[in-house]
Amino acid sequence: MAQIKHNMKKLPIIILTAIALVNIMMLMSGCQKQISELDRIVEENNYTIVDVRTKEEYETGHVKDSINIPVDEIQSRLNELDKNKTIIVYCRSGKRSTTAYNILIENGYKSYNLGAYESITKFEKGA
Repeated sequence: MAQIKHNMKKLPIIILTAIALVNIMMLMSGCQKQISELDRIVEENNYTIVDVRTKEEYETGHVKDSINIPVDEIQSRLNELDKNKTIIVYCRSGKRSTTAYNILIENGYKSYNLGAYESITKFEKGA
């Protein structure tokens, strides 16, 4: 009986050690949830969303509060964008938003490529 009481006193230490080992293993394997870059940008609330599709595509539906600057016009309309904000871009498939993203980065803007409109879940969509 004394042995059982002695072992029961060690139980909290054993449990804490096991929890620590599991956490170390999760960190080493990358399983710990990390905040994504997009989550960080949204949390900072210092961004502009730009739809780089054509005006006609934009009018069929777009991310709420986004502005429309077609990719063919982005270079000539950079002055409309605030360099102190992250510029989030998207298009229909991700190709034009990649082009816009590269133009923005080359011109000293912070940017995030959201990719294809249909796959966007982080932001509300509307017409």
